[in-house]
Amino acid sequence: MYWLYLILAILSEVVGTTNMKLSQGFTKIIPSILIFVFYGISFTFLTLALKKIDVSIAYAIWSGLGTALIVIIGFLFFKEPVTIIKVVSIGLIVVGVVGLHLSEGVH
Repeated sequence: MYWLYLILAILSEVVGTTNMKLSQGFTKIIPSILIFVFYGISFTFLTLALKKIDVSIAYAIWSGLGTALIVIIGFLFFKEPVTIIKVVSIGLIVVGVVGLHLSEGVH
């Protein structure tokens, strides 16, 4: 259940960050409001996840996967340029997140 909370925290953070772009510097009211709504939801789920997941693991996964998803959204929806350096860098973030997840069972 705690991993589901973490996934929901990540998805909520991604929606909140996407709304940052859509708000156009807080000039669009609905996306501006949604930033705070979805970040509130994200922090709520992240806090619930931290009841059973180490903070070092949860936060790294939350921020790493959130970053990777935002980059993909930037490529697909905001038509940001795709470069080999960006793709390799996102791949390294994903590898790092997987490594952290695998390390959770190793003490």
